[in-house]
Amino acid sequence: MAIVEVDHLSFAYAAEVGCPSCEALAPVSFSVEEGAFCLLVGSTGSGKTTLLRAMKPELAPVGAFGGSLSVLGAPLVREGERVTGLLPADSARQIAFVSQDPGAQIVCDTVWHEIAFGLENLGVAPDEMRRRVAEAAHFLGIEPWVRMRTEDISGGQQQLVNLAGVLALRPRLILLDEPTAQLDPYARGIFLHMLGRVNRELGTTVIMATHMPEEGERFATQTVSLSPLEPQAPRPQTVAEGLLRGSAEPGEDIVRARDVWARYDRGGAWVLRGADLTARAGAVHAVVGGNGCGKSTLLKVAAGAMRTQRGSVRTFARATCAYLPQDPKTLFVCDSVAEELAEWRDRAGYAAEDEQEQLARFGLDGMLDRHPYDLSGGQQQLLALAKLSLLHPSVYLLDEPSKGLDPQAQACVARAIRRAAREGAAIVMATHDLDFAYVVADTVTMLFDGQAACCEPAARFFEGNLIYRPHERARLFGALR
Repeated sequence: MAIVEVDHLSFAYAAEVGCPSCEALAPVSFSVEEGAFCLLVGSTGSGKTTLLRAMKPELAPVGAFGGSLSVLGAPLVREGERVTGLLPADSARQIAFVSQDPGAQIVCDTVWHEIAFGLENLGVAPDEMRRRVAEAAHFLGIEPWVRMRTEDISGGQQQLVNLAGVLALRPRLILLDEPTAQLDPYARGIFLHMLGRVNRELGTTVIMATHMPEEGERFATQTVSLSPLEPQAPRPQTVAEGLLRGSAEPGEDIVRARDVWARYDRGGAWVLRGADLTARAGAVHAVVGGNGCGKSTLLKVAAGAMRTQRGSVRTFARATCAYLPQDPKTLFVCDSVAEELAEWRDRAGYAAEDEQEQLARFGLDGMLDRHPYDLSGGQQQLLALAKLSLLHPSVYLLDEPSKGLDPQAQACVARAIRRAAREGAAIVMATHDLDFAYVVADTVTMLFDGQAACCEPAARFFEGNLIYRPHERARLFGALR
């Protein structure tokens, strides 16, 4: 029996109705049988998030639909018109959603209450609730976090908490939007393995949007493509054969952090315990490590967005700093893409022509009138990077700059980062994307237990590491050739 049926479904936001080239989702048809594991793939902006949200009535976008959509045997869109009130009363439990932005889905103060939140809303008895929370936390191996505050855990850890909350509901259908984008390589494998177990052992239907279908292929029973995929290509044999690097030597230190200790609570655990970081002009410095090791915290400290309890952070040569947080929406305050790019024009002294150049460089042509929140997650990432690039800062601090992007968009960002380095900027990026780091980074620091376990030239780091290794073949390598 099909649990999801999609027949020539299309969608356009209200401001774009009547503009075929502006559709957020081009017409698509497919069906998913109950118990299937379906991968949903396509380029950045092809409509993966829009399609998933259309399947969850509470999250459905506002605009004009075409075609039809049925979920759990009930029509949600019929002949282009939205249908309401036809799903079973407990559809909130039967259809679960995991967002690509884990922080946006967190609503409670502690991990325990976050996992229990959906159960509380459904009126589950306290004893049953405690049992389900314990089962979900144990299944995902997150028992040590259950008493922690949700604001004190990393984005990757928040994603695992979101999945635990979903599993506690025991849904028939789980919709996941780029769920592994903020997980380290080890956690990503664990996450997908556990998702496969949920599908096989519990019979739960899974539909997962992803830019890396090769990682989920061993669990998937079908793949639905909204646009053609980039071909894979072998990685360069050595970092010295890097696809983007120039021959220029890095310059002087611009930012130097030494023996940094930081934590979020006066009595809380230390996140950083003696960490060091150096940003050099004309160089790209990648910071890698497991979820919760302190990568984002180190960037916040370097950006001046968080105070240290011990240690020093020094900025040289009156450097100007641009900081990209994990959630790019924190940079958006306007009602359109055009207004976002123009926001700092008078203060920073760039021209309208510069904004047009950034639009073309980051593939955002034709989106000037769209609200930033109506963009896909990947497009929001590109807009945030375009906005920061207009400032021409001497230091870029980028937290997961390649997340949510297809290989072509990743290649675009990689070229922009290397271009900024050639122009003399210092770039520090925290990332779980080892393929991306392989093609852009000059130096790599691996954080462990709040400290820099090593800081090495990229060639030495990648050639000698057992865990943090790029793929032998990847679509990013193909997009860069």
